[in-house]
Amino acid sequence: MTPADWIDRHSAFQPTKTAIRFDGRDTSYAALATLIARTAGWLRSRGVERGDRVAWLGLNRPEILALLFACARLGAMFVPLNWRLAPREHEALIADCRPKVILVEPGFAMPGAVVVGEGYEAAIAGAEAVAEGPGEAGDALLLCYTSGTTGKAKGALLSQNALLVNALNATHMHDLTSADVVLTTLPMFHVGGLNIQTLPALHAGATVVLQARFDPAATYASLEVDRPTLTVLVPTQLHALMADARWGREALASLRAIATGSTIVPAALIDRVHQTGVPVIQIYGSTETAPIAAYQRIADAFAKPGSTGKAGLHSAIRIVDDAGRDVQSGTLGEILVQGGHVMSGYWNDPAASRAAFHDDWFRTGDIGCFDADGDLWVRDRKKDIIVSGGENIASAEVEATIAEHPAIGECAVVGKPDAYWGEIAVAVVALRKGARLDAAELAAFCEGRLAHYKRPREVVIVPALPRNVMGKVVKDEVRRLLREPPPAAALRA
Repeated sequence: MTPADWIDRHSAFQPTKTAIRFDGRDTSYAALATLIARTAGWLRSRGVERGDRVAWLGLNRPEILALLFACARLGAMFVPLNWRLAPREHEALIADCRPKVILVEPGFAMPGAVVVGEGYEAAIAGAEAVAEGPGEAGDALLLCYTSGTTGKAKGALLSQNALLVNALNATHMHDLTSADVVLTTLPMFHVGGLNIQTLPALHAGATVVLQARFDPAATYASLEVDRPTLTVLVPTQLHALMADARWGREALASLRAIATGSTIVPAALIDRVHQTGVPVIQIYGSTETAPIAAYQRIADAFAKPGSTGKAGLHSAIRIVDDAGRDVQSGTLGEILVQGGHVMSGYWNDPAASRAAFHDDWFRTGDIGCFDADGDLWVRDRKKDIIVSGGENIASAEVEATIAEHPAIGECAVVGKPDAYWGEIAVAVVALRKGARLDAAELAAFCEGRLAHYKRPREVVIVPALPRNVMGKVVKDEVRRLLREPPPAAALRA
């Protein structure tokens, strides 16, 4: 069976149930099954065969899911492109993956692409349906490019089976059933938007309420009208919703849980959500792990805020030292992940694929530890550890402390080369509106909160921190700010 068969089976059990709600239009499981079969036929008529790539550029819409399931049936690979990239960056990705077919949403342009519109809908409706195809569980299905903050972006290859195992982990994490209604606001060119809840919901026979892109007003409207039971919101989205006067228990009443992740989530942010009575369940993983590798369950959310829970039901996690040896609980080390949801490698990059694994364990590059109960705590990226005077400084720990200062809107701590210390910690911060702060005041605030060697020796004020689409601070861009400071006016709060 392929993921396309999930929809066929649900169509047999519940043909009239809404699978996808988008822009005021409901698509039933029966209609989605037909759309997938005809999309597969249309792709085949365009010469798409097993192993070929099909690229998509555009916002969230049901056609993304139909294309992915159709590719599964044909044994082809679906390549969702980040619509926020520049044309030159898109050109580089297209040159790398060489898709047989490129589809774009109206408003997006790419040479040789098929524009999804009325003509496309008519072509799909007239295509010969493909009910069965050569696709198999081991075939690569999703070619998802990492955010690639420096150098060449890498395309992680996730098999059909990887998406199934990920869906099983998601089902266990959320206690997901066909009765759930999932609200998807994250972009589906990223595994966070596609694989944490959206595909798992369709695997379970639930309903997906799909938004083209995140908008606080549209999200509140959906919470009121569609009454979703689950959603994924990264910290930047939560901040945007909290800035609205509607934030509170009443607006979130339909939700059983909010899943979050993509970065180390501030404790104060989790606490503010918990004050509404809605549990925040954290996920740990990456593009290369599909992404669900570890997670909290709803029953554990209030007991251990800040933890990313235990290894997934179909996952294994180790914490190792620099020699690859397992460390004791409470000891920091690199997080390794194993499971059927882990990528098979990077597209067209055997050297990077080999470097990504220790034996058959994926090397995440993240630093964390297990506590005595076996719960995972993610502390930092390995490359973000600052070594100052021979001491290791976890930048995430320093950031969490600084974030408690009332003047700080957001902060990132990075290492800066220093002739004496090797590196020093530098805090790059954006202040709240009307706030002021200098290095001496921040140093005084850190007194008693951080060891002396961990305290930032410099403070740089910027209007906002550079973030990617998932809300992660792009540390390489922050380091670039230190190497190439913006005009003086940009450094004033």
